[in-house]
Amino acid sequence: VQLQASGGGLVQAGGSLRLSCAVFGRTVRNYVMGWFRQAPGKEREFVAAINLSGNTFYADSVKGRFTISRDNAKNTGYLQMNSLKPEDTAVYYCAAGRGIIVSTIQDGRQYDYWGQGTQVTVSS
Repeated sequence: VQLQASGGGLVQAGGSLRLSCAVFGRTVRNYVMGWFRQAPGKEREFVAAINLSGNTFYADSVKGRFTISRDNAKNTGYLQMNSLKPEDTAVYYCAAGRGIIVSTIQDGRQYDYWGQGTQVTVSS
């Protein structure tokens, strides 16, 4: 299984970006999909996830600004990021996993497959 993340870039504070995560080798509808990020000098942190039922989960820091979604026909997941802040600057990674329960959906160790990461830089 390969995940390919794209859509990162440089944006001013208050702007928007949409990240994409194309999945190759498996059908995305059978997987929980998540987005994580890692800023320089910081630990990787959970951003958002969507499970097989379409239920979505967000970190408090992005709730109301980011929206995760999936298009099963295109085998692709998305992260729409609005009202971006400088503190959102990080490398963003998409991930996929099976059998992840709600109570552990924010734990990156539960995910089996990871994309290569895409840089998001928000200038003030």
